Amino acid sequence: MSENAAYDIVQAARSQSKIDSYTLINGVFSDFHELHGDRLHGDDSALIGGVGRLNGRPVTILATNKGRDMAEGQATHFGGVSPDGYRKAIRLMKQSTKFNRPIVALINTPGAYPGVEAEYGGQGEAIARSIQTGLGQPVPYLSLIFGEAGSGGALALATGDKVWMLEKSTYSVVSPEGYASILWRDGKLADQAAAKMKLTPSELLAAGFVDRVLPEVTTPETLSALTTQLDLKITALAKLPVAELMAARRQRYRQF
Repeated sequence: MSENAAYDIVQAARSQSKIDSYTLINGVFSDFHELHGDRLHGDDSALIGGVGRLNGRPVTILATNKGRDMAEGQATHFGGVSPDGYRKAIRLMKQSTKFNRPIVALINTPGAYPGVEAEYGGQGEAIARSIQTGLGQPVPYLSLIFGEAGSGGALALATGDKVWMLEKSTYSVVSPEGYASILWRDGKLADQAAAKMKLTPSELLAAGFVDRVLPEVTTPETLSALTTQLDLKITALAKLPVAELMAARRQRYRQF
């Protein structure tokens, strides 16, 4: 992919016009009830968690949250989830198994919050345990990347049986600016880095890292279509015997 085309997708994934998490949740799910706290230390508004219905089926919903304005953006570290947020996600994943609810994770984050307090709070352990917990839940689990999906901060929630992306989203181990700064010591070469990183939906689909690329969600019609596609896939996954579901999930991630 050309430098301009790849970086255009990066910019589109970051755009303020991208659908926000609450609008996406309320457009796809009904009866959403948000739950708070990790039952250990605190609550993190950068990680939305709760219970809703997908065409009538109870599901656990996890979503990163960049905020809808500057004040919310600052409060959520613009989507940078802290240890409290990942531990809240872990709590709700385990709760989903207790009540036999499928999990849907909606991801738009530049990466985990990098502040020193997050490191003191056990950021690495929280991310690792979120990955481990997600991989081990015996219920259907679908991850949808609808904006940026950066590094371990995104991987913590991208361990579903299927990982889908919207067509103007990205998934990468580091930002293009970070890649360019590390390799070439010049963050201004981010457009060249984006082309080399293979972070666009079409490239990731071809490589097998994601399972499906969907149109952007911008209208009531596209929200309805997304609801239908999520419901169909969750229904199909729910029909599988638990042993088969878990074996397929393990195989999906072991191949990498």
